[in-house]
Amino acid sequence: MSLGFCGLRCRGNRTLFAGFPAEKDGLAEQTAVIPDTSASWNMSFTPCRCNTAPRVSCEFKRGEMASQMVDYKAELNLRYWEYQRSQFPVWQKFFDRPLAQGIRPPVFRIREAWRNVIVKPNASQQEVDMFLALLPESDRHKWFRSMNSSQALAQSVLGNLALHGFLTGLTELLDDNGARLLGKAQVLSDNFTMEFKIDYLGEPRRTSLDGYLGGDYPVAIECKFTESEVGTCSRPRLRPADSNYDSEHCNGSYTRQRARKGRCSLSEIGVLYWQYIPQLFRWNSDSDLIPCPLNKNYQLVRNILAVGVKPDGQVSAANGHVVLIYDERNPAFQKGGEGFMAFAETQQALREPTMLRKCSWQRIIQHMRNKGILAWLTEQLALKYGM
Repeated sequence: MSLGFCGLRCRGNRTLFAGFPAEKDGLAEQTAVIPDTSASWNMSFTPCRCNTAPRVSCEFKRGEMASQMVDYKAELNLRYWEYQRSQFPVWQKFFDRPLAQGIRPPVFRIREAWRNVIVKPNASQQEVDMFLALLPESDRHKWFRSMNSSQALAQSVLGNLALHGFLTGLTELLDDNGARLLGKAQVLSDNFTMEFKIDYLGEPRRTSLDGYLGGDYPVAIECKFTESEVGTCSRPRLRPADSNYDSEHCNGSYTRQRARKGRCSLSEIGVLYWQYIPQLFRWNSDSDLIPCPLNKNYQLVRNILAVGVKPDGQVSAANGHVVLIYDERNPAFQKGGEGFMAFAETQQALREPTMLRKCSWQRIIQHMRNKGILAWLTEQLALKYGM
């Protein structure tokens, strides 16, 4: 086994993909095979062990992606500030730092945060209260007040579909690969919950699913918008100043570290992920994995476990799946982006790949237009988000 040097991430690592060729879905084209003299290149290296020749991801790839993200967010910001001017002419009342145009997206004042979701025009107070109750204030994310909030977008789209009885309109919608997006789920408003909590994976902080369709065939919905990734493991991000750094910090590999008995820092504190992972993924829990497959794919794996593992500990790959919803304009979810690669790696490692599906917000919203569903909502989504 040779020691390779991979930059942004270890692509084509057969330790992760367990038998899939490195070129399986085009991921290998994100890296270049170079001789060991490559140290003179402007590269960013992270040691890893691969069964393939040493590979690197060039620094210009990172810079190119960062530039695309800047342009993407800048265009959104221009739209947001125009939306602020047209929809909130008395902007001083509603926004925090209302003159920060060009620096950041508009951010609502704390007491006006609810206005960041799209509410039916002329809705009664009772209707507004019912809609807002779908996502209690205590469950709002830190940046819910920002127009970049994926949670506010999710409540605007999925929450309105549920409240007004149109979730069933998504039953015919297909995912990016042509499969039914919601599969065998019972697509009923009464089955839909936002920020649904999972309490049987041994987590100190319970998994909270952005959206969840309950029933015999559950579907977990992971909603992304302007994020640059799907969600990474927190342990490699611990800093020396953190109280649990010495005992729980991880270097991003699934190996025994810091005198721990097991290979996973989270397993050491009672989290059950690796008890179930080998039953759903082609990842072996009793051998080293470098890098750890959960490092960059953490949130997707966590969601898979939330639907694949039942409260009684039974595991099934046939009774539930996860849907990733993303903005198709976001470079992170286009080919080569961190979100795209996390999805591909996670899906490819699954024993049942249909447990993970994806679909863009644009596809959902266009489907609503085609079906004549909530025209007032799709009009507002076009104005605010350009979708």
